[in-house]
Amino acid sequence: MSIPRFVYALAAILALASWSGCSRGQRAANAPAAATSQPVEVTAITRRDMSETINLVGSVAANETAEIRAEIAGQIREILFNEGERVTKGQVLVKIDDSELVAQVAQASAAFRLAELNLERTENLAKSSLISQADADSVRSEYASSKAALALLRIRLAKTQLKAPFDGIAGSRAVSVGDYVTSSAATAAITTINDLARLKIDFQVPERFLNKVKPRSPFIVHARAGGEMSQLTGEVYFVSAIIDRTSRSSEVKGFLTNPPEQIKPGMFANVELVLEVHRAVLAVPEGAVLVTPRGPQVILAVTQAGSTTADFVPVSLGLRSRGLVEIVPVDATRLREGSQVVAAGVGALILFPGAKLDPRPQRAEFSVGN
Repeated sequence: MSIPRFVYALAAILALASWSGCSRGQRAANAPAAATSQPVEVTAITRRDMSETINLVGSVAANETAEIRAEIAGQIREILFNEGERVTKGQVLVKIDDSELVAQVAQASAAFRLAELNLERTENLAKSSLISQADADSVRSEYASSKAALALLRIRLAKTQLKAPFDGIAGSRAVSVGDYVTSSAATAAITTINDLARLKIDFQVPERFLNKVKPRSPFIVHARAGGEMSQLTGEVYFVSAIIDRTSRSSEVKGFLTNPPEQIKPGMFANVELVLEVHRAVLAVPEGAVLVTPRGPQVILAVTQAGSTTADFVPVSLGLRSRGLVEIVPVDATRLREGSQVVAAGVGALILFPGAKLDPRPQRAEFSVGN
């Protein structure tokens, strides 16, 4: 910067500082005459919805996932599903050898039938007081015990058929016909069923933002599917009440709306979570805000009697999004929708209250927020 230009800039700054405490009339009276008008790009103040967002990393998950395991030990006799095919709730997937249990059920059924007949005869005798109360109670107990034993064996027999817990897609299987399976938790799952009717996404939110996250909070997901980037919308349905001590963040889950088939569980995705939305507020480009020791200001281009001059208007700032910032005028009468403001470079241009301006529309390549 040359010496004369530096002196000129310093003088302009001192003039602005000295006039910031004056009234608007005093500023106009004391404003130095400018030989030429300062060319500036202007844009109109608009009303729009402003949102505060944060960008996070998430993982896509199936709506429901279940590992199919045997509940009783036995040898596999039949496998009734194909890997990767769609299955329905209640569909039999695997049959375990049940020959021993079938015989036990038949034996228990015979014992139960005998206990049932004994109970019937005992009740008839008890009505005529031809049997003691103790003997009657013993017969009733034998009947209840045989009935429970039969019910237990029937339950165990039903567990020899492994069924799909819900509609979904069958995964790969880890067994073949003839394999012996047990109910041990350490045993590998026979297969996995995934419900892909809708997809979830799981991500971590830092603790300082958690007070703004709640069920039904919207978000946008960016994921690469089939070589192309897809943009999906979603909604939060779960916010954990616990904050992880290590990451100082909390788990949040949401449902994705109408995801394409190319989006698969386990995929990486970028999540843009909406924390707060302000409706129909005044907004200007961030470059239009001049930060001074007295607070932020915007510079209006005011046209009167064919001359356009600069008017410095104090504002308070709100949400920022995509190069725009929400402004709230300290004096609402001085600022309204459609007012023309200097769009950029307010900290570098030599401007002062009452300075003459040569306003020009902001160039399209520098516009933001569209």
